[in-house]
Amino acid sequence: MIKATNLHKYYGSLHVLKGVDLHIKKGEIVSIVGASGAGKTTLLQILGTLDKPDAASGTYLEINGEEVTPMKDKNLSRFRNQHLGFIFQFHQLLPEFTALENVFIPGLIAKRDKKEVESEAKKLLDYLGLSHRLHHKPSELSGGEQQRVAVARALINKPAVIFADEPSGNLDTNSAENLHQLFFKLRDEFGQTFVIVTHNEDLANMADRKLTMVDGNIKATNE
Repeated sequence: MIKATNLHKYYGSLHVLKGVDLHIKKGEIVSIVGASGAGKTTLLQILGTLDKPDAASGTYLEINGEEVTPMKDKNLSRFRNQHLGFIFQFHQLLPEFTALENVFIPGLIAKRDKKEVESEAKKLLDYLGLSHRLHHKPSELSGGEQQRVAVARALINKPAVIFADEPSGNLDTNSAENLHQLFFKLRDEFGQTFVIVTHNEDLANMADRKLTMVDGNIKATNE
């Protein structure tokens, strides 16, 4: 599902990623842990095509059977919209739109039929226990509800991979536990692959595999 070889990233003179190699299988839930500054979020952003690795001999990144490193920005944006989903610590919902609208907007960007994508958005929100909140704006939702809307948004285009960056970092304990269980339920029912950066040890240890980053590289794995 994801094959990465020799990923490097510099910010000025700061060498953030130092030749990361990674292979993630389809349907696998992988957590990435490590101290602040170890390169976790940078790695996630590159794997999610939100950033690009710096050119280096042997650098290679394949996602869902397609090599993405040589893609131009327009093709990369299209690939991201169609194949990848994202969940962030701060949900990044659009405040002027309802829960339903926030979920189906990525489907419209993908040029899908509006009626079809709106119907699917309603089904996803119902699946996530939010059928009574379709027309509420983010400011009218609890933190846990906002994050579930963000999950539905990530799922709307049936992505092969979902990338999550501290997805429960802004939630209370109960909401965080519910979100963690939801990831595994989604994987089991829809077959998505999850790559999750987290400081939450409970979530990290629940994953099929835990990767530990130290000083810009993966130093340990827990199979």
